[in-house]
Amino acid sequence: MELLPMLLLFGLLGVMMYFMSRRQRRAQEQQVALQNSLTIGDRVMTTSGLYGTVIDTSDDSTIGIEIAPGVETEWLRAAVREKVGPVVEDDEDVVEDAEGEDVDLVEDETLVDEDVKDDTKADTKQK
Repeated sequence: MELLPMLLLFGLLGVMMYFMSRRQRRAQEQQVALQNSLTIGDRVMTTSGLYGTVIDTSDDSTIGIEIAPGVETEWLRAAVREKVGPVVEDDEDVVEDAEGEDVDLVEDETLVDEDVKDDTKADTKQK
């Protein structure tokens, strides 16, 4: 009778190990498929968090990534973590207001109400 609980425990442990290894194998296969599907022009993120554009896929084990205009680096395919969407460049100096007209952005300014200034002066005088 003492053998049955031990067999159940080992059986449960075996089932858990099977499902964990299956999930890990599936994730590995997806990563390999991603690395093999890279094409020139793809935006990617590396495992170190570096973003760039694929510029060379001629080697089986490495790829060329452009991280800035004119800055080309060579990486192992295994270092590519994921494909990312294209960078959306926007004009930070101009936004549209509610009527659709372009408005220049105001730089950070400290706007202080006159009442707040007076309260601050009164507080400092009391101390």
